[in-house]
Amino acid sequence: MHRIALLPGDGTGPEVVAQAEKILAACTERFGLQVQTTTYRCGAQYYARTGKEWEEGAFEAAKASDAILLGAVGWPGVSLPDGNIAGAGVVFGLRFGLDLYANVRPCKLYPGVRHNISGTLQQVWRPEHVDNVIIRENTEGLYTPARGWLERGGSVEVAIDNNVITRKGSERVIEYAFKTSEQRQRGAPKDRMRRVTCIDKSNVLRGSQLFRLVYDEVAARHATVEKDYAYVDAFCQWMLRQPEYYDVAVATNMMGDIVTDLAAVLQGGMGMAAGGNIGDRHAMFEPIHGSSPKHAGKDAVNPMATALALQMLLDWLGRKKGDAKLVAAAEAIERAVGLVCSEGKTLTYDLGGTAKCSEVGSAIAKRVATA
Repeated sequence: MHRIALLPGDGTGPEVVAQAEKILAACTERFGLQVQTTTYRCGAQYYARTGKEWEEGAFEAAKASDAILLGAVGWPGVSLPDGNIAGAGVVFGLRFGLDLYANVRPCKLYPGVRHNISGTLQQVWRPEHVDNVIIRENTEGLYTPARGWLERGGSVEVAIDNNVITRKGSERVIEYAFKTSEQRQRGAPKDRMRRVTCIDKSNVLRGSQLFRLVYDEVAARHATVEKDYAYVDAFCQWMLRQPEYYDVAVATNMMGDIVTDLAAVLQGGMGMAAGGNIGDRHAMFEPIHGSSPKHAGKDAVNPMATALALQMLLDWLGRKKGDAKLVAAAEAIERAVGLVCSEGKTLTYDLGGTAKCSEVGSAIAKRVATA
C-alpha cells in the first residue's frame, strides 16, 4: 500500500486537491492502484485559527509517507511574529526538512491551450515547440536563512541577504538535470538533441562561477548530452523567442524561481504549471499558482496544474517503487488532460472557458477511464 499525504493548505488549495482526489479515485478504479491518502491541515489560515502552521504530527506523517501532494499556502494579512509569511514554514519545512533539493518544473503546451498575452487569448507558440523541463536548486542560494537587517531607532536601515552556493548543492542538482535529459530521450523539440542548459550569471557572481565550474565537471560524465550556457537575463529572452531549442535547463534557487514562472507563460499560465520537489528519498508535488485568495470559495480556478502534479507524483512513485500500475495511471492522467484541453469544451476562465473547477476535475476523471 502506497501512502500519500495530502496538504490542501490555504485558499483554493483545498478546492484543487479535491479534484486530485477525484482523479486519483478514477485511476484507482481503472488500474487497481494500492494507495491510501490522508489529509493534514496546515497553512496560514490554520495558523490564524490555532497559532500553528501545521496540524500536530503533520510533518512527521508527511515524512513517513511515500509521497506528498500540496495544494497551496499563504493568506493576505496573516504573518508570523518575525514578519515572515504564515504557511511558508510548510513549504520550506518540507524542502529543507526532507532535503528536496531538485525543484522540477515541466513546461509543456497541450493542444487547444492558448496564451493570455496582453489580455488576449491567442496562439503565440505551438504545442510542438514547447516541451522542456527546468530544474532549480531547492535548498540553498538566496533562500537560505543567512539573512538579516540593521534596525536603529525603530527604522530599518540595512537589509542583507546572502547567496549561498555550495559544491554539494550544485553537483547533485546538475547531475539530476543531466539524468533527466537522458531519461527524456526525445530531446529538444527543435532538433531532438539531448541538451542541458546551464542558467547563471557567471560574468558577475562568484556563486554562479562555482555553479558553472561544477556544471562542466558533471557534463564531462554525460557525453551523450549536449552542453549549453545562458546568462539568466539572456535566457529570459531566448526562452520566449525560441522555446523549441530547450530540452532541460538547470539553475540556482532564485534564478530558477524567476525563470520557471516566466516559462509558465509558454504553457498557458500558472493554471497549467505543476512542480515537483524531489530528493533522494522523499518528494512533494504541487501546483504552482498559489492560494489565489480572490478566487477562493468560488469553484473557479483551473485544477489542471494539480492534476499534472498528481501525474508527476504517480510517475515518480511508480518508478521509485517499481509499480507499473502507478506509471500507467500517470500516463492516463496526462492523456486525459490533453484530451480535455484539445476538446475545448470544459475549460476554466484562464483558458477562455466558463467551466467550474469541479467540472474540469470531473472531465479529467471521466477521461482517465478511457484515456
